[in-house]
Amino acid sequence: MPQYYEEKEEDHRACAGVREDFKACLLQHDCVVKEGKKPSECLKEGHCKALQTSFFECKRSMLDARSRFRGRKGY
Repeated sequence: MPQYYEEKEEDHRACAGVREDFKACLLQHDCVVKEGKKPSECLKEGHCKALQTSFFECKRSMLDARSRFRGRKGY
């Protein structure tokens, strides 16, 4: 679920909620915080895989012509 803040600007781009959660998951993961690795290195190790998959599906649904009727995947 996306995290909501009172003073935060709204992002009207596609897949904004999934993008925000994916970013927060990576930046708050022990791989980045405690071990000091880059988020890209942690992705290669397989951290936050479920959010990465849902972000990919959301971006892919933007190109799918059927999504005009079904709506975008994600939140």
